[in-house]
Amino acid sequence: MTNSSQENNTNENNTNTKTKAGEHLSKIMKEFYINQHLDAQAGKFCVWAAIIVPLEILRGFDIIVGIPENYSAMTASKGLGSAQCERSHQLGFSPDLCSYARIDLGNNLYPPKDAQMPPLPRPDLIITDNNNCSLLAKWFDVYHREYNIPHFILDVPFCYNPQDYDGLNYILSQYKDIIRKIENMTGQKYDIDKTREAMNNTNEALKHWKRFMNAALHKPAGITAFDSFVQMATFVTLRGTPQIVEQYKLLADETEVRIAEKIFPVPDEKYRLLWDNIAPWHQLRKMSSRLKQLDANIVYATYTSCLGTIEGGIDLYEYDGVDPLKHLARTQNFSVCPYGLELRYEVIEKLVDRCGIDGMVFANNKSCKVYSLMQLDIQKRLIDKLKIPSIMIDVDHADVTRYSEEGVFIRIEALLEQIDRYKNVC
Repeated sequence: MTNSSQENNTNENNTNTKTKAGEHLSKIMKEFYINQHLDAQAGKFCVWAAIIVPLEILRGFDIIVGIPENYSAMTASKGLGSAQCERSHQLGFSPDLCSYARIDLGNNLYPPKDAQMPPLPRPDLIITDNNNCSLLAKWFDVYHREYNIPHFILDVPFCYNPQDYDGLNYILSQYKDIIRKIENMTGQKYDIDKTREAMNNTNEALKHWKRFMNAALHKPAGITAFDSFVQMATFVTLRGTPQIVEQYKLLADETEVRIAEKIFPVPDEKYRLLWDNIAPWHQLRKMSSRLKQLDANIVYATYTSCLGTIEGGIDLYEYDGVDPLKHLARTQNFSVCPYGLELRYEVIEKLVDRCGIDGMVFANNKSCKVYSLMQLDIQKRLIDKLKIPSIMIDVDHADVTRYSEEGVFIRIEALLEQIDRYKNVC
């Protein structure tokens, strides 16, 4: 879902020097991966978890938590994704699979001798969910077979409507199964107070995250969507820790200062765009730079708007400090992918209104069919109801061989012309 802000880091000022938040992100992510390997060498129990698995529960144990999706995104951002995808093809995996999966499988099952990025520590348990990705369970099941380790699949009801009582309790019951499983495998006793502390950290961090995201409401916007893509890495890997609070507070504070000093990523911003889908990790710097030359800014993305929300919402659903497991179950469907068509459109309509959007970029992601499936229907409704111009572009979030930069920008320039014509008519 996200990377660690390395080669494609867009969190820079107009002199191309990295911001304090960008520097700090690189530092804590480097420490995160180094510490994982040190802990593994010391024999600590290791869990691989999908990005939507509630990490705050896992903070109730003294274990390593690895996030393969983040690792794949980081690999792609360094320009190494296509080579790892090719390695998975040599193992017999289809090139039609998600590029996150192909990168991860290629790196772990057929690791290169001269790997620039060592694989994650080998897991003792893997935990996935089925509410944001249709492939995750099958992808992680490969490791279940290859490593002969348990695979826990968190089964979450798809949400066409707000979560009901039965759905919440069904999720809660599975959280308790996860806890029992880890207790039995590690011999550790689950500490709910650590989960409560982790939930407090996440809640505090998300307040700062929303403050950072609100910089997009300023005209010109104080951020780009690419900045938010990069900064998701902390949420994906360090959720529930003190580091995420520190990082997002620094990020929000620094962004507000830059707005006060009139430092904007696109100073002559003429076109305010909304992005729908996962970030194109291999294109963050290139795409943001070319858009700036066109006085265009993708100010917001559905992909990053959803952190800390509940289905159909864009505002923070705050933790009340009482029952962390219940809160986690209530927000289990925070990501966009589990939404039905009506909820997906509801979110986009709110973002268009709040952010003053001129046009919409729907990214038809060859590696994420769940995210891309409803886009044509949403695009038609957006045009019919709100008269917002939009385009559909073809991308792959981690495999650059499935992306045409010139083809994409021909369509983006056409979108900007549509916006100009619409503004002239109005």
